[in-house]
Amino acid sequence: MIIVTSANGIVGIQAAVAILRDGGTALDAVEAATRLVEANPDDHTVGYGGYPNLLGEVELDASIMDGRTLRAGAVGALKGYKHPISVARKVMEELPHVLLTAEGAARFAAEMGFEQENLLTEAAAEVYRQGLSGALPADKRDWLNDGIAGNLARLARITADPEHAAGTVNFIAQDSAGNIACAVSTSGWAWKYPGRLGDSPIIGAGNYADNRYGACACTGWGELALRCSTAHSVVLYQRLGFGLEQACRQAMRDLAAATDAPEHAIMNLVAINRDGRPIGMTTVPGRTFVWMTPEMTTPVEEPRLVVDLTAKE
Repeated sequence: MIIVTSANGIVGIQAAVAILRDGGTALDAVEAATRLVEANPDDHTVGYGGYPNLLGEVELDASIMDGRTLRAGAVGALKGYKHPISVARKVMEELPHVLLTAEGAARFAAEMGFEQENLLTEAAAEVYRQGLSGALPADKRDWLNDGIAGNLARLARITADPEHAAGTVNFIAQDSAGNIACAVSTSGWAWKYPGRLGDSPIIGAGNYADNRYGACACTGWGELALRCSTAHSVVLYQRLGFGLEQACRQAMRDLAAATDAPEHAIMNLVAINRDGRPIGMTTVPGRTFVWMTPEMTTPVEEPRLVVDLTAKE
């Protein structure tokens, strides 16, 4: 049994371990842990207090996958609901679908009895105001005065900086029955174009779990993971016989073909193999990941292995 998470998931890891320790399922563990991160107003990359889009609205994305059945649920561009991970699980359990977005996701959340609330904190709103103005060259700041809604596409191209994209939280768990589950939640790219979806709610891009081989979850430049199906690639390479580290390295190297500037491509992943061995990998030196088993009293935070996408194979 094990829980693996991105560094910001440390606030939820003890709750997840407690569930596993008591014989709970991997699905319950990753959902409970993710909810704690979503409720943390000091984490501006996930849930309540997350950074808003270009219009100042918080849009949340999340996905959850059951490695035993390969069933999954996801929501994207969800407004007004603090716990998209729980809405995503309801999609998996209550609908014949995998992904709901925008108004449809909000309608479903209301139908399932989730409480609607304002997700934009004053702290996040202030960063939005300062960040949006600061990202624009002096000769473009009149766009803000002229009415932001008419300049969204032009603004997005200027404010969208992959090197400063907001983060995400990942949780992967394996329970006492050997079942694996993976959960991903995010408020997405800060100052994104309204409705933008990254890899987090897309099964195969930012989230994938299969009991037979392992699981992977991603954070970073979601558009790259979307184009390369990074999470699924890690699991697929293991199916093809690669070891865990080799599978992760190959999936990361695949990203280089999807960008003209691999030196600026930011990607992080956490993964496990079917035996529950954890690993973290990144393109940015200094990044860490966290893991814990029920036998441990405190989690371990360790450096992620670094992959240089500019290196020749």
